[in-house]
Amino acid sequence: MFKQAHKNLQQWYRENGRHELPWRQTNDAYPIWVSEIMLQQTQVKTILERFYFPFLKKFPTLQDLANAREDEVLKQWEGLGYYTRARNLHKTAQICQNKLPETVSELVALPGIGQSTAHAVAAFAYKTPVPIMDANVKRILYRVFGVKKANDKALWQMAYKLFDEEHPFEYNQAMMDIGSLLCQAKQTDCDNCPFSDVCKAKLDDPLLYPEKKRKKRVPIRSKHIVIHEHNNKFALRQRETRFLNGMWGFIEHDEEQELEPIGTIKQLYSHFHLHATIYHSTSVVEEEVVWYSKKEIETLALSGADHKAFALLKT
Repeated sequence: MFKQAHKNLQQWYRENGRHELPWRQTNDAYPIWVSEIMLQQTQVKTILERFYFPFLKKFPTLQDLANAREDEVLKQWEGLGYYTRARNLHKTAQICQNKLPETVSELVALPGIGQSTAHAVAAFAYKTPVPIMDANVKRILYRVFGVKKANDKALWQMAYKLFDEEHPFEYNQAMMDIGSLLCQAKQTDCDNCPFSDVCKAKLDDPLLYPEKKRKKRVPIRSKHIVIHEHNNKFALRQRETRFLNGMWGFIEHDEEQELEPIGTIKQLYSHFHLHATIYHSTSVVEEEVVWYSKKEIETLALSGADHKAFALLKT
């Protein structure tokens, strides 16, 4: 049923694929895995410009990552957000030490590696003939099969049905590129799509597939952040909560403080928006903290909100 579509896809990928992406230039599972984790919540351009190469320069091998301290890994991940990804990278490196496993079942058992990432590493590093499933691929599946809603099980069934077992590497890479370049969420280029002749959504309106989820109203959280200073050093605490665990930050309060604010900041997270009032204090800190100089703070992993708060003080 999809034989001609597969031929069209191979030709399209040869002519239009993003062959220059660095993780497509290697068979080493480690950098491929790092790229897959980074790309879960971040665009390719951002990864290439700011994060991928510095991370691999700091931790060139899986063993280097395993030997690193968690705060070093978090510092290198700083700005990427979703810091659980970085902690799971570190945990997996410590479990594996020298080499990532080759099978999907072994990969998916590791921290932070879901079904999609396991398939991607197995497919790209070890040439295992399995389909992948990122957001771009899902969108193509919904449209080719003309389905507006589907659970993960149904999506994987569609993925295997559409899969080209004879050219698995090129097929998977092309699927991501088509979803990124042609079959986008808000616009499509059906005339140049290799699946044009078999796409059921094309007979309707591709933009109706998949069915749009109702946007949830993002809650706003208010905080009051106090930057305590003493002898040119500043008080910080390392978070032990699930959110931003392991990151350093200034002291937060829920209540308004009896101090003159130096300004306000906003920080957008996926599940809430933070609005914070920032204060500067030279009073005694009763809580357990660690004192750092400005230079030392530059070596610590801080959240985006704490960076903004500190920038307010410095200006």
